[in-house]
Amino acid sequence: MLRAATRVPRRQRWGALFLLTAIAVAAAAGAADGKSPRRHRAAPAEAESYQPSYASIVVDANSGAVMQATNADSLRHPASLTKIMTLYLLFERLEAGKIKMTTEMPVSAHAAAQAPSKLGLEPGETISVETAIRAIVTKSANDVAVIVAEALGGSEENFAALMTAKARALGMAHTTYRNASGLPEDQQITTARDMAMLGRAIQDRFPQYYHYFATRTFTFRGRTVRNHNHLLGDIPGLDGIKTGYIHDSGFNIVTSVNRNNRHIIAVVFGGHTAEARDARVRSLIDNNINIASAKRTAPPVVEGRDTAAARAKEAEQPKEKTIAGSPQADTEPPVGSTEPIKPNPVKTLVVQPGAAVTASLSPLPSGNRKLAPAPANTNAATITTVTTVKSEPALPLPPSPPPTLAETWPQAAAVVASAGAAVPVPDSAPALEAKAKSRGDWMIQVGAFDTETEAKERLTIAQSKAKDLLGQANPFTEKMAKGDKTMYRARFAGLDKNQAETACKNLKRSDIPCMMLKN
Repeated sequence: MLRAATRVPRRQRWGALFLLTAIAVAAAAGAADGKSPRRHRAAPAEAESYQPSYASIVVDANSGAVMQATNADSLRHPASLTKIMTLYLLFERLEAGKIKMTTEMPVSAHAAAQAPSKLGLEPGETISVETAIRAIVTKSANDVAVIVAEALGGSEENFAALMTAKARALGMAHTTYRNASGLPEDQQITTARDMAMLGRAIQDRFPQYYHYFATRTFTFRGRTVRNHNHLLGDIPGLDGIKTGYIHDSGFNIVTSVNRNNRHIIAVVFGGHTAEARDARVRSLIDNNINIASAKRTAPPVVEGRDTAAARAKEAEQPKEKTIAGSPQADTEPPVGSTEPIKPNPVKTLVVQPGAAVTASLSPLPSGNRKLAPAPANTNAATITTVTTVKSEPALPLPPSPPPTLAETWPQAAAVVASAGAAVPVPDSAPALEAKAKSRGDWMIQVGAFDTETEAKERLTIAQSKAKDLLGQANPFTEKMAKGDKTMYRARFAGLDKNQAETACKNLKRSDIPCMMLKN
């Protein structure tokens, strides 16, 4: 009788099982959104026992000096700090005029299926670029980050390769991206130092868009969305920028504080709660802001150290007026322009570059977790490079650059080699020139940029837009130095006149500038 009295009816047993399952699913839904999962709030004892690996750094943005560092170069998972780079690439497209704030981006089934935090968009809907920026900054919406990735990169995988290439160009040597949101992925890694560098770079590069990181709330479909960064409005001078959380990284944050002409970037990884993370970064700010430099002496963080130094030197010198009709006015666009450079009246010769050296993106070993190796690059190739040789002395070669886009993007249609600085012409140059002409004595230029990475990205994009026409052409970048300015031309060689004309027509229809040049 006692046994019969204590038996639980089948309906109640199934109900209890369903309730426990729902609780477990809800507890796991806090990934990559910067918010503390409910189970941490409801169980203080468990929160106290949760101790992810800690790392931090404070950088004086005015001087570039490191003011504090703990495990700053140890590998960590970036979580939603990933979205800083997602927005960096979005800001690039905005600045270049390729998209507008009002551009509508489609929602795919893949984007809609992302885990929270998310806006909850449905496949087939669209979202404007400006709304996407606000949703990423405030709610850290994973579905919106994927929407941006697919709109700009064609797929999230391709966009992640672009993110990694940009990280390398900025000097973030230990950062690898595999997705656009920061949701858990073993190979998605970074360091506190790299995140501080990105926090500085996005402000130096896009001051016209950086203010979005200070957005405290925004309204979406009648709902008010509050920023996960609760320090906004609480710490004087704090203007952003991003929080993040997944279980393996703990609670992370990148902050920027401008106060009394002093500017610091403070980064914290591994908070066991959002509150503990915020308390730690508050302490770092209080201990360092008043002793930071009040004068900007560090060059801006841009793609390539040589470019940064050149920009800083140029900024210190008085601007010279360009006279209409002068050689400079006729052949050289403003720095950063995507318009092609008119050819100089100099002889063009063909030289053979050295063998291309590729670098591995395999992540470094982690202290707490074994990270799977990155896939090997199987597309490396040696490419004939066309270089314009001027009558002036050859420029010294720069230090070895970081891994290129071709090395970090196995899906790229071609491996891009750099012409580097001007080099002396070998005795066999006439024979090499004749060989190039036998393949086609025309080439096209698809843009000129102030960084080599941007030029290589343009080559990859151009080849994807005219694959049939440019599949057998030789892509290369050509470094041109004039005074303190350095530009990189993006070109394809080895075409006949008809191929060059047809390629330019197709590229111009895709809004890619194109200019024909006789080799």
